[in-house]
Amino acid sequence: MYCDECKTRPATVSVTQMFNGNQVKLNLCPECAAEKGVGLLNLGGASLPKLLGSFFGLGPLSMGQVPPPVMTSKSCPNCGIGLTTIGQHGRLGCSTCYEVFKEHLEPTLRRIHGNTVHTGKLPKKGAGKIKLRRQIEQLKSELQAAVVNEQYEKAAELRDRIKELEKSEGAR
Repeated sequence: MYCDECKTRPATVSVTQMFNGNQVKLNLCPECAAEKGVGLLNLGGASLPKLLGSFFGLGPLSMGQVPPPVMTSKSCPNCGIGLTTIGQHGRLGCSTCYEVFKEHLEPTLRRIHGNTVHTGKLPKKGAGKIKLRRQIEQLKSELQAAVVNEQYEKAAELRDRIKELEKSEGAR
């Protein structure tokens, strides 16, 4: 099999990239892979931030074969960084960038991490209590929302469930 880029040398590097649910697979020779910044041991001058920027379809791995996401001229009001810069460097400028570019970042973060909410690790000892406490807090939030939306039957069910869990928490 020959390199998809130069079409002359044998392909030894395979790159698979998912974009909007579509899989793009490229077979590259070591030289073309190095030019594109692909490789585990030799990034060919590409840095990890550039590699991460490629996940946004803007960095060295996008290779012009995957259409970039709809670009926005929007920039972060706090640090002034734009989406193009984030894609090129693979870094956000500040914590406000997460909110400003949420619609662009969320699909990528979900694909990389499997979720967009940090859950952290639980200690082996006492994890049950922590999970129970989190469940109670979640139910309390749902209870408040039900009361605000005047869903009183649902609120009563949630209240009863919270009392039940709190009772079992006290028994531990």
